[in-house]
Amino acid sequence: MMKIALLEPIGVPADVIAAHAEKLKAMGHEFVSYDTKTTDPTELSARSAGCDIIMIANNPYPAEVVEKADSLKMLSVAFTGIDHVAVDVCKDRGILICNAAGYSNQTVAELIIGMAVDALRKVVKADSVVRAGGTSAGIGGREICGRTVGIIGLGRIGLMTAKLFLAFGAKVIAYNRSENEEAKALGIEYRSLEEVLSSSDIVSLNLPLNAQTRGFLSKERIALMRPDTVFINCARGPIVDNAALAEALNEGRLGFACVDVFDMEPPLPEDYPLLHAKNTLLTPHQAFISEEAMLRRAKIVFDNVYAYLEGTPVNVCD
Repeated sequence: MMKIALLEPIGVPADVIAAHAEKLKAMGHEFVSYDTKTTDPTELSARSAGCDIIMIANNPYPAEVVEKADSLKMLSVAFTGIDHVAVDVCKDRGILICNAAGYSNQTVAELIIGMAVDALRKVVKADSVVRAGGTSAGIGGREICGRTVGIIGLGRIGLMTAKLFLAFGAKVIAYNRSENEEAKALGIEYRSLEEVLSSSDIVSLNLPLNAQTRGFLSKERIALMRPDTVFINCARGPIVDNAALAEALNEGRLGFACVDVFDMEPPLPEDYPLLHAKNTLLTPHQAFISEEAMLRRAKIVFDNVYAYLEGTPVNVCD
């Protein structure tokens, strides 16, 4: 028998968790879940005590907690990225990490499209104008159709985003470390990073956060984008020099920025540069959240556990 714990809510109704709990109990395992989030290491350690398998979402699971989790064998992460987990410590202790890759592809890509539409058609601004008794004068904007969209990072989410932009009639170019035959068949052209940044009307950042991508979009690379470019980041905040991004917006060297992720999780401090930058649309790290995505995520994170218990682990993070 193994002790399995879900350490935080994962955005689905209680009956969904209860159904999975019954299945685990029927297999002879102990299961406990918590309906509150915590980032307190002491509380996380208490919740992890004696557990063989732990499930978490996107709250940090730091080294000091992993080191105290003496029984831990497997970590099922209800998230695509695992940069909030002490991966090196887990590897040193032989703890298997599995993620929920793929659950949010459609959801994130759709928000990116929504942001692009707002940036080009001034939807949020138009709402405030009409409420203030204004008219459509000066609100017209531009279409996605016929524009060049640059995707930086053509993984699963990047490719889904590209497909949606193609459906709008955009031309898509991309920068990625490797090339994908499906992408080529769709007519997506691979270019250098510099070309993608300098020749795109819309730039969507879709890279994972790791040691190689932290600070990837530097002040110098931000400067390669044109004064009318729309930049969208629904990936990870620390990939971008966000102070430089705000500076470029305020100085008119970048047209518009749509940002869902920051250097920290919202609420943001009052002096955070992007809060005071011109021509921005900011959302509170919601790109991955939809009813459908949360249900997919719950299924994947429990399926990871079932697969591990059966000796055939899936979604293993190297």
